[in-house]
Amino acid sequence: MERLNEILYELGITKVKLAKILGVSRQMIYNYLELDDLNKWPKDKKVLILNLLGIKAPDELNEIKVDTDYIMGVEERINTLFADDNKVVQIPNDAVLFAGIGKKQKEVMSDIIEFMREKFDDNNDMETYNSFLYFYHFLQTMQVSPELKYMLAYVSKAAGFTKSKEFVFDEDEQFIFESIMFSAMTLYNSGGTSKSKLAESHRRFVNQIEQKREEKMSRTLELNSAKIQALRELGYNEITEKNAAEVFEKMAEIQSRKVTV
Repeated sequence: MERLNEILYELGITKVKLAKILGVSRQMIYNYLELDDLNKWPKDKKVLILNLLGIKAPDELNEIKVDTDYIMGVEERINTLFADDNKVVQIPNDAVLFAGIGKKQKEVMSDIIEFMREKFDDNNDMETYNSFLYFYHFLQTMQVSPELKYMLAYVSKAAGFTKSKEFVFDEDEQFIFESIMFSAMTLYNSGGTSKSKLAESHRRFVNQIEQKREEKMSRTLELNSAKIQALRELGYNEITEKNAAEVFEKMAEIQSRKVTV
């Protein structure tokens, strides 16, 4: 179970979020995670968590490598299987949002929420919306690329919020990253580069991203196909909280079927 806790942490899936996914209380999640074997979980909840993680048996937990692509895959499974445009997004109240964290952490969270709330006053401001959406993606990516926190430190220093020689992370690594960032930003701001000179580098970047998106799309189509087939075979029209475990289990069965010629 230690490995499961590590994976959930690396994915950024909190106890509150996992409780919502599994359809149980947060206390029940703590009870599940205290068990020494995933096989001791209720069958329907075990099936849900295995499908969420994209594996078929608990012994495959140790084979999971949490990288950017894996995080995107898990997020896609959550979105694909539970997306419902007709439902209102459930926003946790303050008691749930701030439960179990320290005073300083609460202050930081409050400051961030208040800042975002102020910027979101204009519902039609898509630039602000996309900026915060990308920031959320940045935070998710930090789970598998921890060096990105050095970028945040660089910005904090460059903006004058933090002392230039303060190193709260790995000093050597942070020093190297900040030096590279400064060189890159100096080159960018100096106007010494041109779009034509960088075209080849950007082309390679685009190709890499498109390849990842194609792989993600392929996986999404596969999941959608399995979901549609599972619903059809079970006689349901949609996934609900009551039938979710049964649908997940049927999807796992469909995906594990061997193709015979």
